[in-house]
Amino acid sequence: MPVATSIFAERPRADAILPPMIRAAGELRCRLAVNPRGTALAELYEAGGYRMKFPKGQTLEAVIINTGGGMAGGDTVTVDITLDADAKAVISTQSAEKIYRAQAEPSSSSVRLAVAARAELAWMPQETLLFSGAKLHRRFDVEMAADASVTLFEGVIFGRGAMGERIDSGSFRDRWRIRRSGQLLFADEVVLDGGMADRLDRPALGGGARAVATFLHLAPDAEARLDAAREALEGASCECGASAWNGMLMVRFLAGDPAGLRQSASRFLTRFRAVPVPRVWQC
Repeated sequence: MPVATSIFAERPRADAILPPMIRAAGELRCRLAVNPRGTALAELYEAGGYRMKFPKGQTLEAVIINTGGGMAGGDTVTVDITLDADAKAVISTQSAEKIYRAQAEPSSSSVRLAVAARAELAWMPQETLLFSGAKLHRRFDVEMAADASVTLFEGVIFGRGAMGERIDSGSFRDRWRIRRSGQLLFADEVVLDGGMADRLDRPALGGGARAVATFLHLAPDAEARLDAAREALEGASCECGASAWNGMLMVRFLAGDPAGLRQSASRFLTRFRAVPVPRVWQC
């Protein structure tokens, strides 16, 4: 006697907690070194859906690709990049990194950059986009030589503004530690839990911002370039400001419109660095 069955009978409930075994665990380890033709890839390890590609160009420009298209709760990624002495490189990402709603465990990201003597690294990923309910715990560590040059740019977008999304739940924890010659030079900690939109609306925090970004330039001449940075910010369509101290130059960006922040940041980076932003930013 035939028995009626349903293909929907085994579907998990929407609120079911997914087991750890199906969570993504990505890893990238890369070392760049100088050879007679310039900076080149010396070592590369890729795992868990993360890849690094090297488009042809006059300077070495590496692009990090997440083949999964984003991160969900419980996913992890570890990135470890080393530049040997005198190496020069620009590191970016294929697209904005999307952080989806988390059921329980947060998405976890750990980035470590090691920059040896006289090396020059520009770390310029595209924005991180937090969906409503997303939980992201991120750690960012830099170890650099006294005469190395490191330029960092990181942007975060809170919610899909084009869809009218408002982040009323979730978590964003961002920890930066930068050491020069083994000495702690810069420490920054951001913790936003719960109603992130309400917190960002506070005048002392975000003043209604839905996109934020940090630019940090560390080099022997960083402080001397403060006036140049402020000139490069002229005409920006978002709130921004520059300061310099202790061998560092910092610019903070705040905007209610992520597109306006990206436009202002792109123009600033092009003016300040005197070279275009990474090509993947223009795709």
